Amino acid sequence: MSDAHSSQDPINPYAPPTARLAPSGADPNSNPDAEAIRHQYLKHEASIRSIGSLYYFGAIMLGLSCLVFVIQAIVQLRSPSDSGESFAALIGTTAITFLLALLYRWIGKGLRSLDNKVVLVTTVLLALGLLGIPIGTLISAYFLYLIHSKKGKMVFSPEYRAIVAQTPHIRYRTPVWILVLLAVIVIAIVAAFFYALS
Repeated sequence: MSDAHSSQDPINPYAPPTARLAPSGADPNSNPDAEAIRHQYLKHEASIRSIGSLYYFGAIMLGLSCLVFVIQAIVQLRSPSDSGESFAALIGTTAITFLLALLYRWIGKGLRSLDNKVVLVTTVLLALGLLGIPIGTLISAYFLYLIHSKKGKMVFSPEYRAIVAQTPHIRYRTPVWILVLLAVIVIAIVAAFFYALS
């Protein structure tokens, strides 16, 4: 009988390795299911980023309000008939509006970049928005759902942000009806703003 080991090929210590190697430059900590996960949460991610865009717009409108208040303050300063109390109140309003503009810009940037540091402050502002019955209540409640739902928590997680960094080629195409709706909201806010100034 022949030896059992004689049927096996001898081990060649100089043979190249047969194990599968990762592609050159690949991140060993990358998620192989990153694209599938990104597609699964992409629509929810886009909705949250849209909220950030609205906060950006709010920051711009508040900044324009500051400019108007500054002009009014200059006019009052040059008018001897106005009291100092009304001028001081206008300066206080300008300062508060400017701080709100900075806050809205910070929130907008955080939501656009899916930074969970802005979640708490955004939640407080949206909770106050619930008092704006009925439209403010509906919009704020929907935004709170987007942020605090199961998908929202996933989108704000560090794991998902790593997935976004791995899949920069995946982008969500916003439906036309959403763009039209946002345009209507923006036009309504601008119209209300200039109506208040008139």
